[in-house]
Amino acid sequence: MSLRRLGDGWGALVLPLAAFLLVVFVYPLASVLARSFTDPEPGLGNYAAFFASPVYLDVLGNTFATAGLVTLVTLLLGFPYAYLMTLARPFWRGVLMAAVLVPFWTSLLVRTFAWVLLLRDTGVVNALIPGEPVPLLRNLTGITIGMVQVMLPFAVLPMYATMRGIDRRLLRAAEGLGATPVFAFWRVYAPLALPGVAAALLLVFVSTLGFYVTPALLGGPKDVMLGELIVQQLSGVLRWGFASALAVVLLLVTGALLLIASRLVDLRKMIGGGS
Repeated sequence: MSLRRLGDGWGALVLPLAAFLLVVFVYPLASVLARSFTDPEPGLGNYAAFFASPVYLDVLGNTFATAGLVTLVTLLLGFPYAYLMTLARPFWRGVLMAAVLVPFWTSLLVRTFAWVLLLRDTGVVNALIPGEPVPLLRNLTGITIGMVQVMLPFAVLPMYATMRGIDRRLLRAAEGLGATPVFAFWRVYAPLALPGVAAALLLVFVSTLGFYVTPALLGGPKDVMLGELIVQQLSGVLRWGFASALAVVLLLVTGALLLIASRLVDLRKMIGGGS
């Protein structure tokens, strides 16, 4: 009887959520998967066309290479920024936090166009560089700058959330036992900050794989990412089935990489989901 009551109570809460996920997540995903096998004709033609073309495979490799580079640069910039937030006084901590949150209140398209104006040959950045203009647009440099700026808050916030809970007395204890400040930081503080770093790494990397607007506006023909290719197939040549196959390939490869990472590292423990 109690089990039935529990089921009735949870059902009232779970069923609306399950219906919502079914409509906005499961059904679209199933539709994309089905279309990849049936449009323009049933079979594996879309996947065969993808894996048979070196151009498409280069785009896939470029997508993951760009995502890896952006993730690395984002973490290198975000880690000291998050650490500085833990050291700053309350007023300056609020200023640093506001600087992180302001991009959330600005359109991604507006920010990307701002980078176009800043990075072009006659832009502000090149005006500050002596000599000939440095090519900062239509290449990997522009893509990296634009995407890092977008993803930096997503790296800083989880790392800061982890760092603020670390007892700094542990560093003083290590130094009291003879460790240098640098040694104490890397052997005591850094391992405790790893859950935030892991969360930031996964969040930034997976999110970066699906970027479209920023690489489309800041990158060139040699820097096409899979998100751009999908849009081109949808809006340019109307190959809906092939675009669906591209989306499925991206999803499967990303899932495979996450599975491999989970085998190498206890992601659940690092992110805080297990003991």
